[in-house]
Amino acid sequence: MAEFFEMPQASPTMETGTLLAWKKAEGDSLAPQDVLAEVETDKAAMEIEVFDSGYLLKILAEEGDQIPAGQPIAILGSSADEDISELMAKYEAIKAGASTPSPTPAPSAQSTPSAAPATPAAAPATPAQTGLQPFTWQGKAIHSSIMEMPSFSVGLPETSSPGMIAPGGKVRSSPAARAAGRAKGIDLSRVQGTGPRGRVTRADVLRTAAGVPLAQPAAAPAPPPRAVPLPTAGPNDTVVRNSQMRKTIAKRLKAAASDAPVFFLTATLDCDALVAFRTQLKAEGTGVSYNDIVIQACARALRDVPEVNAAWADENIILRGQVDIGVAVALPGGLITPVIRDADKKALPEISKEIRALAGRAREQKLAPEEYTGSTFTISNLGMKKIDQFTAILNPPEACILAVGAMQQQPIVKDGELAIGWQMKVTLTCDHRVVDGALGADFLAAVRQYIENPSSL
Repeated sequence: MAEFFEMPQASPTMETGTLLAWKKAEGDSLAPQDVLAEVETDKAAMEIEVFDSGYLLKILAEEGDQIPAGQPIAILGSSADEDISELMAKYEAIKAGASTPSPTPAPSAQSTPSAAPATPAAAPATPAQTGLQPFTWQGKAIHSSIMEMPSFSVGLPETSSPGMIAPGGKVRSSPAARAAGRAKGIDLSRVQGTGPRGRVTRADVLRTAAGVPLAQPAAAPAPPPRAVPLPTAGPNDTVVRNSQMRKTIAKRLKAAASDAPVFFLTATLDCDALVAFRTQLKAEGTGVSYNDIVIQACARALRDVPEVNAAWADENIILRGQVDIGVAVALPGGLITPVIRDADKKALPEISKEIRALAGRAREQKLAPEEYTGSTFTISNLGMKKIDQFTAILNPPEACILAVGAMQQQPIVKDGELAIGWQMKVTLTCDHRVVDGALGADFLAAVRQYIENPSSL
C-alpha cells in the first residue's frame, strides 16, 4: 500500500531539513536499510534510510528545498504500478495548508483543546492531533520550559464546529454528554464541542440548552515592529545563505541571551604544575592535550560541586545525575558540541581518545544526534587561537559554560620575588537563576585545585 515518506526529525531542536541529494530515482526498487536521500539538519548532514522493501513511486521535494520536519517528501509503495492519485491530492492539500495562513491561531500543546478536522474528507494525511510527543532524554522527562520545541507546518487541524462526526458516523461525545443530551432533548450534532478533538462534553450540552454562545478566542495581537530593521545587501555585498546549523545557533543563543540573567566570573590559574604534568605524561608515552586535562578537571569539579551541574525549569531546579560535558568544536558553518558522557568517571587517555573521535566525526558532519545533545555543562576553548580571555553564551538548558583562554608565560610574583610562570584565564558564565556568585566561585576554586595540582586527577 502506498504511503507518504516524511522528513524525519533528527534532533530535538530540528524544525526544518534541507534536502541535499536524492540517492534513489522514481521507480527504483528499495530494500531495507537502502539510503533514500541525504538531508542537512540543524547539526549535521545525514543519510535517510528506508526500513521496508518497496518502490520509490514519487519524489515530492527537490534537492535544495527546505522542508519542515514531518512533511512528506516522497511516496513509497509495495509495487511499482500503485495508484497514488489519492495521496497526491492529500499532498496538495497539505502544501496549501502550509502555505496559506489561517485566520485563527494554530492549536498547540498549551492552547484550549478544541481542535479537530472540519470534515472527514478534509482530514490531512497526518494524524488528527498533529504535533510532537513529549520529549525525553535517556528515559527521563524533559520540562517544556528548558527544551526548544520544533513546530510543524503540515496542515494543522482547524477549529471544531457543531456536528463533529467520528469515524463510524457517531458524534464525538462523553457518556455524561449523551445522558445530558437525552435529558434535555438536544441533538448532539448541533452542539459545538470543546473537548479533545472536538469532543462534546456535558458542559457543552448544558451551555447549548441554556442558549449561551461559545466564547470566541480573541484575535492574536499583531507582532510589534522590529526595533532594528533588517539589513539590506548593497551592490558590492555577498549574500551567504544561512544553513540550518547557523539558524539554530542564532535562535538558541538569542533565547539564551534574552531569557537567562547571566553574570561572569573570571579566574587566573597558575599552570606551572600543569605544564610539568603534561610533559611527564608525554615522556611516558601518554599523549593528552591541555584541553583534555581541562575537561577532566571540570568533570571532577562538577562532581565536587554538583549544584552547578544543573538546569532551570521554572517550578524547580534539575540537578543532573550524570556529568556529561559538551566540548565546542568549530565547523565551517558554525559550531557543535560533542558530548563526553560520564566524564567524571573516565581517565585522561579515555577522554582524549573519545574527544578526538567525536571532533573528527563532527568536522565530517557525521555525528549521531545522541552524540551532540544532552550535555549538562559546556567548555569552549579558544586558547589555541591565542585569545587571552573571553565570555561564552550559555548552551541551553545548561546553567554554566566555561570559556578557556590561552595558556602563556607571564611575569608573576612568587614568595615576594618576581618570576616567570605559566598562567591561564578562565571565565565562567552562570545562569543566576541556578548558580549564585558564591556557588560559581566554589566551582572555580575546585577547578583551580585540579589544574594547579594535576596529580590529584
